Amino acid sequence: MLLVDSDPGACYRIQQALGEGFVLRNATSLAEAKQRLADSLPDMLISEVRIGQESGLELCRFVRLTPSLRFLPVMLLTSHATLQDKVAGFDAGADDYVVKPYDARHLVARIRLLSRMKRFEQNPD
Repeated sequence: MLLVDSDPGACYRIQQALGEGFVLRNATSLAEAKQRLADSLPDMLISEVRIGQESGLELCRFVRLTPSLRFLPVMLLTSHATLQDKVAGFDAGADDYVVKPYDARHLVARIRLLSRMKRFEQNPD
């Protein structure tokens, strides 16, 4: 999975919440995230909505408009919890929107759900 967040502490907390069953690569900017996506396709993208002064929504739109990435599951993870924020995230192409603070069990359950959905889309039979 690729985790995009400009806060190294947040990346560490997510890694701790997920445990050893998940392999995370981190990116701290849109440019770094795009490069990592070009280098190797992850199983999932988890992005903060605000990446420093940049927008995770922009990254989400980039993923949906890039043919080789458009089916990549995207989760937005953020402290912005208004209905308007959530709608903007889904309109940008996010598959899920998890609000901070989150319970680690909830985060893991949402990640597993997105993984199951991806497997089903790849093998519907």
